[in-house]
Amino acid sequence: MSGLLPGDPAAVVGGEATPRALCVLAPNPSPMTLDGTNTWLLSEPGSDLAVVIDPGPLHEGHLRRVLDLAEERGKRIALTLLTHGHADHSEGAARFAELTGTEVRALDPAHRLGAEGLVGGQRLDVGGLDLRVVATPGHTSDSLTFHLPDDGAVLTGDTVLGRGTTMVAHPDGRLGDYLDSLRHLHTMASAHGVRTVLPGHGPVLADALGAVDYYLAHRATRLAQVETAVEAGCRTAADVVARVYADVDRALWPAAELSVRAQLEYLEEHGLIPDQD
Repeated sequence: MSGLLPGDPAAVVGGEATPRALCVLAPNPSPMTLDGTNTWLLSEPGSDLAVVIDPGPLHEGHLRRVLDLAEERGKRIALTLLTHGHADHSEGAARFAELTGTEVRALDPAHRLGAEGLVGGQRLDVGGLDLRVVATPGHTSDSLTFHLPDDGAVLTGDTVLGRGTTMVAHPDGRLGDYLDSLRHLHTMASAHGVRTVLPGHGPVLADALGAVDYYLAHRATRLAQVETAVEAGCRTAADVVARVYADVDRALWPAAELSVRAQLEYLEEHGLIPDQD
């Protein structure tokens, strides 16, 4: 969800982000998608092959623009990947596969097209591009991050956004999983050379470690606020949202309620509040 740091609200979204990554911004801005969905075109310098991550919405002009930009750079799109199955990232994948003749690979079988699945720990090589698959569930159960080690970058989908914070999409998303995923990204940033976040929405973040630290601190703060709200008498997720997210744009309250449900479930599982049912 938007409305909070990190990220500069004035930062330009789209364009060359690293030597191997070009962001093509989809025309679907909203309170939930920020400036729009970031479609990523990746290629090893000197190679004629490219990978596309998250074709985005079913918007013919956007899909053809991604293809045109690849062709302008002398690249043939060889593979399409999804960070997760939410429609703003995946809805255009089937049409994009038609335009490019590529397979679509994802963790969730429902979003694969003519391809084997993806799992954490896989290493992909497309024209010399070294791309590694990292399982980062929590926002959704099928959320993946793609590690681009030669650029010191991670493509995080909705797990870490370029501006604001994301939701835990309960019941599919689970807070415990999400916290584990953030801790894994923290280790990658602190010990394995990851410097840059290439997010699914919003601007590129040049301080990966700082961004993940912020996310972990934010989640801890929100969890404490939810616990306090329950202790103060809030008995439904909607009541908690009205108290805890009072300073957040009301257009985001439905998403906030999903996150609150995930937080309540987490607190119940850990014996920190009574069962709310």
